[in-house]
Amino acid sequence: MMSTERLIAQPTAAEGLLVPDHDVLFGASLGQWNGADAADAAGRVRLATQADRDGLDLFTVADHPYFGDKLDAYALTGFLLGQTERIAGLVAVTNLPSRPAPMLARTLSSLSVLSGGRIMLGIGAGAIWDMIVKLGIPRLDGGSAVRAMAEAMTLVRALSGGGEPVTFDGEFYHVDGLDPAPAPRIFTGSVGPKSLAVTGRLADGWIPPGGSDWLSQLYRESRSRVDAAAAAAGRDPAEIVDVYNFGGRITLEPLAATRDDDGRWIGGSVAQWVDELTSAVLEHRAAGFIYRSPDDTPADAALARWATEVVPAVREAITRR
Repeated sequence: MMSTERLIAQPTAAEGLLVPDHDVLFGASLGQWNGADAADAAGRVRLATQADRDGLDLFTVADHPYFGDKLDAYALTGFLLGQTERIAGLVAVTNLPSRPAPMLARTLSSLSVLSGGRIMLGIGAGAIWDMIVKLGIPRLDGGSAVRAMAEAMTLVRALSGGGEPVTFDGEFYHVDGLDPAPAPRIFTGSVGPKSLAVTGRLADGWIPPGGSDWLSQLYRESRSRVDAAAAAAGRDPAEIVDVYNFGGRITLEPLAATRDDDGRWIGGSVAQWVDELTSAVLEHRAAGFIYRSPDDTPADAALARWATEVVPAVREAITRR
């Protein structure tokens, strides 16, 4: 059986492609920051099947189980994986306090088997604690929540890596002789210094916070913490890839400025999108983009332009260069 020390000493680096077909991942968000509306469940299914049909790599769903008007993130993800053929699913990010790590590992391994490996793990320490405690979950302070996230990432890997039964005796989690199953890739949406350090030590990828991108000061400051923690743990910082939530308008004509006064991307024509994303991949090592339309364009129309006009052109430009 595996000891706690052996578990912590073996973070597994990401290997190979994020998805089977492409080095760079292109996806779509199927809801708002706080989840997918239950009242529009059929619309979420329609968007996921459209994204799959149009060749996107990934759909994402937020996880806030205390909001009663939202669909449960993992129930929705499992259903959508059953309705699609190629696209992968990612809960971005899992509300860890409401989903204990051993059961989360079992959920992920089952979804992986059922979908042919089309599942990835996004994980977070928990953000809205005033709502989380309404589920009957004891409140953790910031430091404790981050330590619990680090333990959960270590334990999920151990329970998803094959091999010997796992015994783990940590501060927050205790398991005895559990059999492991296949492993997913693990992403975080870390914000604070402690959770960014956990990302550097243990994660495969990072979804930068607050919609920040490769040109923002927030990204640069945060990424440096991830890299420092990775190096201190004996990892190559390049092993932790960046996948961005990157929304904006896709306009018929070019815009005079594609970023606002604060430097935030607002969108532009297809050609402007292609130039921006190609530069992000080739010059800033971006590994993926999750699209959400910020305006009143119908969701299916915005998704269609993203999937059939922007994404193929970026893929071609990356290959050509």
